[in-house]
Amino acid sequence: MIGYVRFVSDAAPVSNEYRRRAGLEAESIRSFLPGFLASGNGLPVPPATERDAWNATTGVPDLLTRQDILRRAEADLGSAWPQPLASAAVRVHRDGDRDGWEQVAFARQRRLSRAALAAAFTLDDRWIDEVADGVVLLCEQSTWCWPAHDDAARRHGAVLGVVTDPYVDLGAGEVAGQLAWLDHLLADQLDARYPGLRHRMAHEVQTRVLDPFVRRRDWHWLGLDGDVHNWNPWIHGNVLVAALRFAQDSEAQADVVALVIDGLDRYVASLPADGAIDEGFGYWWNGALRALEALDILSHATGGRLDAAELPALRETVAFPHRMHLGGPWYVNFADSQARPTSEHPWHALHRAARRIGDVQALAHAAAHRDPATPACDESEGLGRLLRGITDLDWLAAGTAASPLPRDVWLPSTQVLVARVSEKSSVGLTLAIKGGTNGEHHNHNDVGSFVIASDGVPVIVDAGRPTYTAATFGPDRYDIWTMQSSWHSVPEIRGTAQGAGEAFAAKDVHAAIESDVTAIELDIAPAYPVAGLGSWRRSAALDRRHARITVSDVWDLEPWTGSAAEPPTTVRLLVAGEVQLAPGEARITPLEGATPVVVRWDPGATASTTVRELDDPVLSSVWGSRLRRIEIDVTGRDHLEVTVEMDPPISGDEE
Repeated sequence: MIGYVRFVSDAAPVSNEYRRRAGLEAESIRSFLPGFLASGNGLPVPPATERDAWNATTGVPDLLTRQDILRRAEADLGSAWPQPLASAAVRVHRDGDRDGWEQVAFARQRRLSRAALAAAFTLDDRWIDEVADGVVLLCEQSTWCWPAHDDAARRHGAVLGVVTDPYVDLGAGEVAGQLAWLDHLLADQLDARYPGLRHRMAHEVQTRVLDPFVRRRDWHWLGLDGDVHNWNPWIHGNVLVAALRFAQDSEAQADVVALVIDGLDRYVASLPADGAIDEGFGYWWNGALRALEALDILSHATGGRLDAAELPALRETVAFPHRMHLGGPWYVNFADSQARPTSEHPWHALHRAARRIGDVQALAHAAAHRDPATPACDESEGLGRLLRGITDLDWLAAGTAASPLPRDVWLPSTQVLVARVSEKSSVGLTLAIKGGTNGEHHNHNDVGSFVIASDGVPVIVDAGRPTYTAATFGPDRYDIWTMQSSWHSVPEIRGTAQGAGEAFAAKDVHAAIESDVTAIELDIAPAYPVAGLGSWRRSAALDRRHARITVSDVWDLEPWTGSAAEPPTTVRLLVAGEVQLAPGEARITPLEGATPVVVRWDPGATASTTVRELDDPVLSSVWGSRLRRIEIDVTGRDHLEVTVEMDPPISGDEE
């Protein structure tokens, strides 16, 4: 254990960093836990028995959220519960489809969450009945593991989950966490109307999650091999909640929680000092934020004696969402993230973390998403997050705020640079560019790729990712076009795209942030398995005085000596919007009515466009029906400069 959870003992009130400063071993913290947890406060949400917190007069003050949940819960009544079927589960092995089974399973869990809130609001027996129906359906569901994650095929040759060997994945953790929050909320009501049901819940969670979590230590998401990613805090956080409600006794509870602390410790230790997440903005919510939420619950459950709020990497990662913000609903979306999230994030959780950490800008960014005319939260992110959001009085009372939109962001751990014309404004041009490697989590082969936004709306874009299938995280990942460098704004050198893996990386990366110009230089040649390629120096700069972005490529490529014609070398730009192509330039009309831009280059380098029709809803919901790729032919050349300006131009400080 590395020791990033802070330990505060009653005997020594001065906080000491767990193990690293206090010298505690894993066995030592394990020995303290039964007392710590017994004197703690369990889960930080009032149960339904505390009527002052839940009735419409004195309780949950956001009546809009209350009415929204009750309305949709009422609509559920009388309809069949969603039923995930074996024939849908097996498709992940037959044709790669995983989404069909998952969406039905998600719909079932969301209906149960709505019913649980309706029961807490009203204490009406019909809602307790609805909750009991949903709970029993989950308890009788053969596996909680999402079929795409299960190792039953490898271990047992089975295409469906094996009930005697449950796999603890994101899905199993989510169900265990949901049942734990539900048990905390409605324990008395379930005992009164369905005696024995809570025992069934506890048995299933113990058998499917807590026991295998302790018994097997080969879960890849533990990060014992040094590869730590967002599964770690997501699952550990749910296991923590499940152990606080369902562990068989204090000793068993301490065993689980000690392992959870060890796992969370490993994740926090992996966070870079700048708080960046290589999985991208979209996965911050189910990675770093999950860690922040779990550590918050751990602090609450131990009466504040295990805490991590002061750790520098955690403080920095709270800023990551607003550092990736382009403007409005748009974000820098390197890796598998979406440029415009199609569902609401749990902004209340960011708001809560920002308050705890004391980050004023992150707090403002979260508050900017608190619209009093819409529900404050919903069940899409899980019952625990819904309960925390709807009982967070500071979130419910949050006033209108403006996103901070920092002028410059440089994250050396991921080699991501973001620069806009002015702080606190998305007006004008914004540049985002990355170096990094092609071995990142949720990786796309995109070393040297860049995004340019006009008025906060991406014009030169990163497509993001399509609907997940079996191929997404398997050996065929880079057969998916969105993952290939060919569909990012990087060169294709002699017909060769970038390679996949950590060895394919940028080198000699240097960023410079000044008042007039923010710029980066990097050599992306190591990302290409191309013989004779000495270097490919890419530089990108936002010039505020002239309101211009310049991307310059200079390369050293040995002369072609093959017997056939030299394969083409092209500089590529992936574009969202309408494109008017002319010699040496392209005028692009962006989405959402943003100011058009003109892209210019040496007219001696001919260019063409390729249209990519979008038939995947995850992509088309962001970009519409198509994207376009501009291909500038630079075969036989050794440099190219591309400039981007708004049209009509915005005057800089001088011309």
